[in-house]
Amino acid sequence: MVTYLAIPLVSAFVGWGTNVLAIKMTFFPLEFKGIPPFLGWQGIIPNKSKIMAEKSVDMIVGKLIDIRQQFAKLDSDIVNREMGPSLDRLSRKITHEILVSKFPLIWKLLPKGRKEMIHQRIQNELPVVVSLVMNDIQEHIDELFDLKGMVVHELLVDKGLLNEIFLRVGGAEFRFIERSGWIFGFLFGVVQMIVWLFLPYWFVLPLAGLLVGYLTNYIALRLIFEPEKPVRFWRFEWQGLFIKRQKEVAAEYASIVAERIITSEKIFDSLIDGPRAYLLKEIIDKYIYRLIDAAAGDQKDLIELFAGEKRFQVLKNIAAFSFYEDLPIVIRDIFSYTEEALEIEITLREKMASLPANDFAG
Repeated sequence: MVTYLAIPLVSAFVGWGTNVLAIKMTFFPLEFKGIPPFLGWQGIIPNKSKIMAEKSVDMIVGKLIDIRQQFAKLDSDIVNREMGPSLDRLSRKITHEILVSKFPLIWKLLPKGRKEMIHQRIQNELPVVVSLVMNDIQEHIDELFDLKGMVVHELLVDKGLLNEIFLRVGGAEFRFIERSGWIFGFLFGVVQMIVWLFLPYWFVLPLAGLLVGYLTNYIALRLIFEPEKPVRFWRFEWQGLFIKRQKEVAAEYASIVAERIITSEKIFDSLIDGPRAYLLKEIIDKYIYRLIDAAAGDQKDLIELFAGEKRFQVLKNIAAFSFYEDLPIVIRDIFSYTEEALEIEITLREKMASLPANDFAG
């Protein structure tokens, strides 16, 4: 009798244990452990990190975030105000590097009033350059910035982050899978006990163990995602656990993505130093060249006379390089503003919360 009564208890333990093990093996270890290629294990999600990352990004880019709409929210006047002190410092640096250091004779020959005028013009024109560059970025952001490439890169570099997304947004569901193993395992164990009473063959319990491990996972997963719409059974109402938590999950997912992946710092780092950075540099060069022409004013002929047209172009290149060199530092002044203005977290949360159930589950 004790042997028979033990069957449901052992089955409950097997149901719980297989579910817990399945979850652990889905996420860990992050890197392959063992003797490659066959003897060992790597978590399923870390092993499929590129596929998982691309699927996540396809949803973000395709259904949740329009980067052009987000960048349209930036106000160039506020950007200039936030960058004000840094732009003043940069204007003096540009003046020093292109004239004092590289063309000392020309600088020496210029009257003091003219020197100050040139510096003042650079100082006045630099915010205009920033506004023009910002306008071009907003207009051509799709060409300048590869959102999908940036997000995939971030998730591939940090496989633990990909795990964290799943574990945080699906924490309640994973706990349900673990706990349901006890319940379903026990219920299947009762069935095993009855079968064993009538068919006490050696293969019954091992076969039943396989079925318990499979069915406890299968049923738990079905209950998490189905039904998509609430279904009433007498006084009870049932809906897939994950679907039912859509607003809560959307908030958690948006928080992780906005804080760890699509941040102002990462966006601007990608713009300045990413695979398409040369396009931004072309825009900056165009406006810095205009700035130098405007700053030289009626002294442009004098500068070209002493320096030559080619060296005057060199002067413009030095100014553009100086601006671009300091840009990663100067741009940090606007991170706080852009985080607020881009509204990445709010946009993700609202759009994800309003997705159809099937898209949300995907």
